[in-house]
Amino acid sequence: MRHEGPGLRILARIDALELKDIPPPPLRPGGVRIRVAAAGVSFATQLVVAGKYQRRPPLPFVPGTEVVGSVLESAPDVPDPLPPGTRVFAVLDWGGLAEEAVADAIHVVPVPEGLPLEPAVAMPISYPTAASALLWRARLEPGQWVLVQGAAAGVGLAGLEVAKALGARVIARCGAAKRGVPEARGADAVLDSAQPFRDAVRDITGGQGVAAVLDTLGGAAFDEGLRCLGDGGTLVTVGFAAGAIPQLPVNLLLLKNIAVAGLNWGTYVGWSPGDNRQLHAPRARALWNRLMGWWQDGALRPEVHAGFPLAQFREAMAEVRERRATGRVVLRP
Repeated sequence: MRHEGPGLRILARIDALELKDIPPPPLRPGGVRIRVAAAGVSFATQLVVAGKYQRRPPLPFVPGTEVVGSVLESAPDVPDPLPPGTRVFAVLDWGGLAEEAVADAIHVVPVPEGLPLEPAVAMPISYPTAASALLWRARLEPGQWVLVQGAAAGVGLAGLEVAKALGARVIARCGAAKRGVPEARGADAVLDSAQPFRDAVRDITGGQGVAAVLDTLGGAAFDEGLRCLGDGGTLVTVGFAAGAIPQLPVNLLLLKNIAVAGLNWGTYVGWSPGDNRQLHAPRARALWNRLMGWWQDGALRPEVHAGFPLAQFREAMAEVRERRATGRVVLRP
């Protein structure tokens, strides 16, 4: 990987990464060393490697921001350290695609008994992204309608489950071959992502539109989703998996009394330029605790679509990039 050009554009891609033996990462103050059992890969992983994410790591670096595993040791200054061997999930700045990783103790959460480690890889990022979008931005309430884009995998599937846990009614959009996935998670209606959907959403909601849209796609889905909002509704954008970053017709917000909000979970775990992870730690921890409660109640069903050995990182990323996944994709060191 290398920098090039006046904009310091990183030219590396997933296919250019190399598997190497390197020294274990140092245990920094406030850190917890984890033996990695599995690490998640996602569209965001590719963006970080390509230098297109809002926070660029120093080069060379080890990708990977979400892991599950067991505690090896904690730094001496960590209050109430978890015992070695404790099963945990964790958010990292980077470094997860390795046999060992070091995370801040404030972002290391015990995995409850009964929840297998690999499915828990969805808990550090996917579920809290969806939950914070629907709770903090959309302020979704029981009985309201929500439209979830990309509802068969990743953040979209997590959003469907979170919405149902909140008592909302869900219209899920996904590819026709995957419609069984949101149906099995309790979606009230499933629409084919290859088809226009504005009129269908209006019919399903009795002409009222939805109170919220969870948009993981961007592009044309954003534009049409905006027009599915009812009076006072909010579209929350969390990513652009379709590739195109939409332009916002602000006049439509005024005419329809609607809102668009952004949700960047990275802000709450230290990935923003200001790095306010300590400030947001209590709020992030409270959300993880709520998610664990929903899992224990049976409302959340994190699943692994496919797992690959670490050496097959290219194949794992292709599974995500080509949208074959109906759950999380993991790499196993």
